[in-house]
Amino acid sequence: MHARSYLYARRMELELRHLRVLVAVVDAGSFTDGAIDLGISQAAASRTLIALEQVLGARLLHRTSRNVTPTTAGVQVLARARHLLAEADDLMAEAASGHTRLRIGHAWSAMGRHTLEFQRRWAAQYPDVELHLIRTNSPTGGLAEGLCDLAVVRIPADQKRFATAVVGQERRFCALAADDPWARRRSVSLDEARGRTILVDRRTGSTTAGLWPAGQPPAFEATQDIDDWLAIIATGRGIGITPESTAHQYRREGIVFRPLRDAPPIVVQLIWRRHDPHPSTHAAVALLTDLYRRRS
Repeated sequence: MHARSYLYARRMELELRHLRVLVAVVDAGSFTDGAIDLGISQAAASRTLIALEQVLGARLLHRTSRNVTPTTAGVQVLARARHLLAEADDLMAEAASGHTRLRIGHAWSAMGRHTLEFQRRWAAQYPDVELHLIRTNSPTGGLAEGLCDLAVVRIPADQKRFATAVVGQERRFCALAADDPWARRRSVSLDEARGRTILVDRRTGSTTAGLWPAGQPPAFEATQDIDDWLAIIATGRGIGITPESTAHQYRREGIVFRPLRDAPPIVVQLIWRRHDPHPSTHAAVALLTDLYRRRS
């Protein structure tokens, strides 16, 4: 057998029960007590440990009439065993609680001014489904990466891959350094913003050249994420154009937000995997739609 194939076969023989016996015996200090903790016979615990040593090709325990202690190899394997068993337990708990937890992703600003109210109402109406908001700087708010069950997005989504629901609209705002001359204004026009350098996040941002007449876009400067975007705006090197939700979620010293006149609103959507929706998806859509409608 090829060396790599042999190693793979050996790995396939390794089972979690082998590792559980090793940990239980070491923690209890004897095969007898370890077997009692696991609810198996002493003979079964001994056979399982011997099988593990054969799979790994190393002696893991020093055995005496009174106790057992790990060998040098056993100490190393024991540390890895604890880690793997913890990961396996987490995996099983996550699978079992999949429908009792709802993860909503977003690239930035979550639900804006509605975020806190959404969290409060969700907890009151659906106490058995724990809500988690997860920020991931990806175009799908972490949905494509498997980090959430549905996501709030403000840019177009892949309709073939994801199901979508429009929950509301948001005005666009201009983000400026607090000492910018425009900061004294009550609002800024879209046309005059074209004369400034516009800071954008090309991966997740909602500001594109399409906001201005064809052939007349402003100068754009790319940023890494929302924190980078805010930091550069505060220096006065450029301005930002962003949904109203950003103004509510990212109030920072040194930055002011002013309404952007004559700019189309931003459509806010919830998106989810078309073929694997979370059971609470439609409840989330209904609640967020209601919040946007009430504040419109």
